[in-house]
Amino acid sequence: MAEQTSTVDPAKGGPSRIPSGTGRTGRMEAVRPGVPRVRWWRRPWVAPLAVVAFAFLAFSLPPYLSLDPSLSRVPPPEGFAAYHPLLVAHILFGAVAMITCCLQIWPWFRQRHPAVHRLAGRVYVLGGVLPAGALGLVIGAFSPFGPMARVSNVILAALWLAFTVAGFRTARQRRFTDHRRWMIRSFALTMSIITNRIWGAIAAIILVPQLDTAFGGSETALVQAIAGLATWLGWTTSLLLAEWWLERGDAARRRRRTAVGTRPRLSA
Repeated sequence: MAEQTSTVDPAKGGPSRIPSGTGRTGRMEAVRPGVPRVRWWRRPWVAPLAVVAFAFLAFSLPPYLSLDPSLSRVPPPEGFAAYHPLLVAHILFGAVAMITCCLQIWPWFRQRHPAVHRLAGRVYVLGGVLPAGALGLVIGAFSPFGPMARVSNVILAALWLAFTVAGFRTARQRRFTDHRRWMIRSFALTMSIITNRIWGAIAAIILVPQLDTAFGGSETALVQAIAGLATWLGWTTSLLLAEWWLERGDAARRRRRTAVGTRPRLSA
């Protein structure tokens, strides 16, 4: 329930009470009472991350927009004709999630345009993560890159769905602190497709020279090893980074509370 502040009602000549945090029109302000405004330039990593995400999509999407299985970078498994259409749908819904979450993580945008933030959040959840995650459970279980990648993909899809649903529910319950924490985890898994590619390149650089030794000349074993390492490291490192970020913020808030609690009081 919003705090009440006393004001003077000119029509009645007496005090009236309006919720704090509202303007003269009665609408809620973008910034909640006691929460400092965030300058748009105080998060310098937001714009570069958005550029990387859009560049990644510009490179990854075109082969799948044609709906031609021969252009797919992921070979369809034998005996599963629906794999490619499901993969294309998963990629398109995932692209929606990536685009919308770039707006969601921008604190300045959240404060200045809360209505658009809520709308983009619904698109992120209902038009991005939920369908992409559900499809990810299916195509992940039939990944052509071996059992190591299949297990990782299924766990990733399940956690992506769970974190996002938890974030959506806490927002509906107006538990905004919990909502922020769950959605940061969801965001980390959304963007893990990018770190997946980075780890894949690193694994290839390290393992390809060992094709004839460690893998006995088997290119299939080499590809499965690279894919398995990339899929596991892609989302686990992103999630660990998100947890470090959350703990870093919580630790800073605890230090501020401790500093306020131990501040000496002036005697009257």
